[in-house]
Amino acid sequence: MKCPFCGSDEDKVLESRTLAEGEAIRRRRECLSCSQRFTSYERLEERPVVVIKSKGNKEFFKKEKILNGMITATEKRPVTVTQIQSVVEEITEELHRRTEREVQSKEIGQMVMDKLQGLDQVAYVRFASVYKQFKDVSEFIKEIKNM
Repeated sequence: MKCPFCGSDEDKVLESRTLAEGEAIRRRRECLSCSQRFTSYERLEERPVVVIKSKGNKEFFKKEKILNGMITATEKRPVTVTQIQSVVEEITEELHRRTEREVQSKEIGQMVMDKLQGLDQVAYVRFASVYKQFKDVSEFIKEIKNM
């Protein structure tokens, strides 16, 4: 580890602590050249999740897209920001736990709809109408009957 004060790469570890339920390690270090102390953190490198869009193009997963879609669907509904954030984190964690690093966008959309259906049925229908691209009222009625 390079010293941030003098640039030397000779140091000793004084203390190590596990953080965030084993997600990271904090190390307190002392430079052997200038005797200054500094802290470093060690984390596993996350492999990104890639989303395969309906037209075949690929992009990196962004949980903000789920968050924005859910905020729009739950507008003026009795759903709290905390509930929305919790759902977004659940979906994000599930995607990152998978061994497969590519996922179809329609699968993510289905995950969101499943969570919304248990949270607020009006928000579910709002999200489904955009996600499933309903073309007329009969498709709305069919979806509501399937609930």
